[in-house]
Amino acid sequence: MSRYISEKDRQFIAQCASYCCEYCLYSDDDTLFKHQIDHIISLKHGGSSDLENLAYACFLCNNSKGSDVGTILLPGTTFIRFYNPRTDNWNDHFELYHGVIYAKSQIGQATIKILEMNNVDRIMEKKED
Repeated sequence: MSRYISEKDRQFIAQCASYCCEYCLYSDDDTLFKHQIDHIISLKHGGSSDLENLAYACFLCNNSKGSDVGTILLPGTTFIRFYNPRTDNWNDHFELYHGVIYAKSQIGQATIKILEMNNVDRIMEKKED
């Protein structure tokens, strides 16, 4: 499976996402590091480089997610998949209140946990206005 993503596809994904991370909603303009293209389901897990498997992600979300596709929320042992920006509605899984992202579902909890969406580094990474 090819890792190559054309510049045309990169621009299309960024425009569709309104230049905001599709996981934490940070705008490209509000971060120090350039947003990246994320494989929602990583290549190592059988994902493709097709548009329906690509998302616009900030550096911190993409770096935290890596090739993971989900996690276990302790104390349970059930595997919970991450939020998928192509098949899930953000508002069904998350709520944004005063800059903090809250989970509304287990998928939201799993995504917030692994992507460290409310980590102090996120606040420090944002550009000052």
